[in-house]
Amino acid sequence: MSKKVLIMSASTGGGHNRAARAIKEELEQKSIDGIPIQCEIIDSLKLVNNTMDKIISRGYEKSAIYTPKAYGSVYRFSETTLISKNEFKDNLLTSFMAQKFRKLLKNSKPDVIIGTHPFPMIALSTLKKHQNSYSSPTNFGDTFNKHYYDIDVPPMISVLTDYTTHSTWIQNEIDYYIVGHEYVKELLVFEGVESNKIKTFGIPVEKSFLSNRDKQTVLTELGLSPDKLTVLLMGGSFGAGNIRETLVELLDINRDFQIIVITGRNESLREKIDKKLASHPHDKNVCVLGYTNKMNDILASIDVLVTKPGGLTTTEALLKDVPMIVPYYIPGQEEENLDFLSNCGAALRTTKKYTLSVLLKVLIDDSSRLDILKRNIKSIRKFKSSQNIANLVIDILEKDKQPQ
Repeated sequence: MSKKVLIMSASTGGGHNRAARAIKEELEQKSIDGIPIQCEIIDSLKLVNNTMDKIISRGYEKSAIYTPKAYGSVYRFSETTLISKNEFKDNLLTSFMAQKFRKLLKNSKPDVIIGTHPFPMIALSTLKKHQNSYSSPTNFGDTFNKHYYDIDVPPMISVLTDYTTHSTWIQNEIDYYIVGHEYVKELLVFEGVESNKIKTFGIPVEKSFLSNRDKQTVLTELGLSPDKLTVLLMGGSFGAGNIRETLVELLDINRDFQIIVITGRNESLREKIDKKLASHPHDKNVCVLGYTNKMNDILASIDVLVTKPGGLTTTEALLKDVPMIVPYYIPGQEEENLDFLSNCGAALRTTKKYTLSVLLKVLIDDSSRLDILKRNIKSIRKFKSSQNIANLVIDILEKDKQPQ
């Protein structure tokens, strides 16, 4: 009989779904007793309710672009003792999600659940918590609840897609946590998670990302010189960050380099960038792209990445040995990703005095500075995350086969 794995994701930013696809890709190459593992990605918010999905997913996107400080305030409030870990299970949203997931588990009967977003894992933890609570009913109410919660919630794995923790991720019912680095493991241990539950496999990326064409071919196709220092400016899948203002700062730097700008799915931003390039005097060769599926090629062909520090963007830059300068971020997890990168010496952060212009000039004038950043990157990057997660799933499934 085949084994089934559900991967619970959500479309709040691109990273959760990309991590889910990377894990699915690897799991589908595995088998138990010669039978392939079935693997399905569930967009959790869409499963619950399309309206809710639009409110939460688009709400995240809009707040990231237009009101990042407000988003950061909500993020920090949810980390306070007023809303502490393990206490998200009883709110209306997670209870509503739990009802939907109960039906999913009844129909799908998965053997393992992997979560790349905290919301579905909170809801599933709600089911598991109540399942355990009513295992021995003592009254009619408990008997009813035992019948309602009479579902098998299988082992659950949470994959943290940032280089930090948040109280929403931490639930007693989670069996394993996958984190990006040993520093993140220590953060979870500090929050009371058992050390043996935490695996420092890294954040998963798809295998196709790890291969790329040669730099000369890629830059030539973009109308750029393979021999000139290349800076990539971007701001995530929906173009968040002060990209237009940052581009002007780059154009005004009196050094010889070329620029790639990626605006993602934000067509309005691309139009504004094109207008700014036409009106602002400069001597730089600039290539402007919208959404692209060639990030594996582009990141392998540049010298410096100027961006906001999303979890997957950060991971991809680390895997391609690309030093980062971070002039903007969404307060919350991205700010803490930047803390991680800075503490590891893998990225430079701008300040009021240490501007993008100052930092980039030093990197251009002294290439050894770039080499230092690259050495630090090599010391923290982690390959084979997806493979290690898949092997952990196999271990869980094999253990489940053994007689109790």
